[in-house]
Amino acid sequence: MRLVFLAFAFLLAPVMAATQEVRTPSHCIALADQIDGARYIQRASHNVEVAPETVRIHYIAHASFLLRTAGGLNMVTDFTGFVGNVPMIPDVVTMNHAHETHWTAFPDPAIPHVLPGWGEEFGQGIDHRVDLGEVLVRNVSTDIRSQWSGVEENGNSIFIFEVAGLCIGHLGHLHHEPSAEQYAAIGRLDVVMAAVDGGMTVDLPTMMRIVSRLKSSIVIPMHWFGEFTLDAFLTGMRDEFQVVEVGGPSLDVSLDRLPARPTIMVLRPEWLRDDGE
Repeated sequence: MRLVFLAFAFLLAPVMAATQEVRTPSHCIALADQIDGARYIQRASHNVEVAPETVRIHYIAHASFLLRTAGGLNMVTDFTGFVGNVPMIPDVVTMNHAHETHWTAFPDPAIPHVLPGWGEEFGQGIDHRVDLGEVLVRNVSTDIRSQWSGVEENGNSIFIFEVAGLCIGHLGHLHHEPSAEQYAAIGRLDVVMAAVDGGMTVDLPTMMRIVSRLKSSIVIPMHWFGEFTLDAFLTGMRDEFQVVEVGGPSLDVSLDRLPARPTIMVLRPEWLRDDGE
């Protein structure tokens, strides 16, 4: 009987291996030296094919980004229920609780994975670890702190996407600098989307300190209300980071093309459109 079982397992193994998605390991929780690579990131439209071991990042609006993988997975951050005039049902949406510009109470029931950044009970928080084979999505809870509504413990989540060997982090509606334990849970981010409004989330000096500590190769500013706050952030970071105006809403990122020098990539938000323009 044991010989029959071993023979069956031997025959079944190749079938199982063929049907299982393989994800290139990331180094989120490992200490990593800066990765040398090309000094550019390819501009890209959101709706064309993504190259292997590459992630397309499209800035939709406010704090919403589309992350698209080579395998065709679509993930939208801080999902409000509208991404543009495309008939797309995302595979994963993440949401945060601070304002209705960061979440919707009525996500399309056809979305397979709806990940709120807060718990069902006030202050409870939530833990996500969604493994889709090609992508692992996880979160680190932080507090929402407001002079108007007080403190909601664990009301915000920093969502982290481990895909194509990259660690991509979205800080959400962050209201305070992460603790040492939270920094450790986040790990080393290759790409980070950071709110630079200067007051609705954290003040600019605090966000600059957070971005510097995360040591990301690419920083994408978001949640800016006009050129003044964006320019203030860029001016404060120019000594430490190269600044690149991408000139559009999208870019492609891969592990072997991360910039040699830490770089702020400025994307211009644009709703998703069928024509890709």
